[in-house]
Amino acid sequence: MLSRIVDTLGGVRYSETGGWSTPFFWLPAFWIAWPVQFLPGEGWVRRLMNLPISLTLLRIFFVPIVVVLLLTKGGNMDLWAVGVFLLAAATDLLDGYLARKRGQITTLGILLDPIADKLLISAAFISLVELHLVPAWMVVIIVGREFAVSGLRSIASAEGYVLEPTELGKTKMVFQVVAITVIILEGRRFQALHPLGEVLLWMVVLFAVASAVQYFWNFWKRLDERVKRRASRRVMVIAADEKAPEEKDVAAH
Repeated sequence: MLSRIVDTLGGVRYSETGGWSTPFFWLPAFWIAWPVQFLPGEGWVRRLMNLPISLTLLRIFFVPIVVVLLLTKGGNMDLWAVGVFLLAAATDLLDGYLARKRGQITTLGILLDPIADKLLISAAFISLVELHLVPAWMVVIIVGREFAVSGLRSIASAEGYVLEPTELGKTKMVFQVVAITVIILEGRRFQALHPLGEVLLWMVVLFAVASAVQYFWNFWKRLDERVKRRASRRVMVIAADEKAPEEKDVAAH
């Protein structure tokens, strides 16, 4: 005899009958953004795993595929790598557009989207270092910047606010996608693209440093404002505590 239906995060619907639960329906969490609309009582799952977030997760799924294609020699693997990489990069534009258009901008999406970008870009650049197509010191700067900004985002989230992506950061992302694509193509097929690849790589490094400075500046301003606000509140509390005994003395006299 069924007592109630319980919805879980992974898309499992089951009926509780006592100590054990009987499976009722299963839906993979990865595709939960579309089919779940037909299941009643799962609105909270649909809000959590909406289409933009599913696209962000898809971008993360593409990361190991890009690495395998890049490091596999022979055939048209480099062309396949470029295709999968550009498809993954396209999901970055699509998830943001859909989130704004459908009103599905969430804190989870804001935090998860840059993580997916960093995984994709870092994996691609590290693979290019392995292929001796990119200097390692440049990749250290690029990847180090990604870790530094991620650390700032984590601290900001712990403080109760979100560091929004900046225009410099978005421009850097565009240069990264174009640079990686050109470098992959010039590595095995189009040697004439080598000068263009070098210029784009330097642009990536410059924008990486500039956007990192901007993120640190924005983070410091927000943190400084919060510290000053807390300090002013403490002063007000202390002043109120000191004023209370004086009022009592005046009333006693």
